[in-house]
Amino acid sequence: MDKNKLSKRFILGSGSKRRLELLYQIGVKPDLILSPNIDEKIFAKELPRKYVQRMSLEKNIVFQPEYSESIILTADTIVSVGRRILPKTTDVNSAEKCLNLISGRRHKVFTSFVLYSPNNSLRINTIQSIVKFKRLHSDEISYYLASKEWKGKAGGYAIQGIAASFVNFISGSYSNVVGLPLAELYRALISIGFKFKNDK
Repeated sequence: MDKNKLSKRFILGSGSKRRLELLYQIGVKPDLILSPNIDEKIFAKELPRKYVQRMSLEKNIVFQPEYSESIILTADTIVSVGRRILPKTTDVNSAEKCLNLISGRRHKVFTSFVLYSPNNSLRINTIQSIVKFKRLHSDEISYYLASKEWKGKAGGYAIQGIAASFVNFISGSYSNVVGLPLAELYRALISIGFKFKNDK
């Protein structure tokens, strides 16, 4: 297949504003943005890495029949403590539980992305970062909960917001914690012949 064809249409299979902003950061502007509708239930005894890989792949598969001639990027990000996968918090109680759990301790952030290209190649990459929060006081937790930054966030926080002040250190990719490991994604796009455009 002519690799030039691969640059004609790029689909982001994610409704995440963070992922869209990260793509813009490296000069990728999707032609189409779609939100996948899949069952995100965790299987019994499913490990965090296996779960995030399965989610990113299932998100990609739902778009392939209709958009088989496009590049399709999907991703999933989770936060885990040990074998436990923390939820994407939708209510203040679950957010508070997550913050109390990760307060003063290390946790892992996994992002798995799947890149489909029209020659039916499928690339799956899973990146792990380790984050350690300071020990949070109850007033700090209350302050963060009031900000509502936690809404819909894996593990109950957004590192690019107020929660940055809680981070003692990060081991690994920062952009991975935000929602896409940019260095790894860039290399994957280059490998399939994606043509980056500089519109500035």
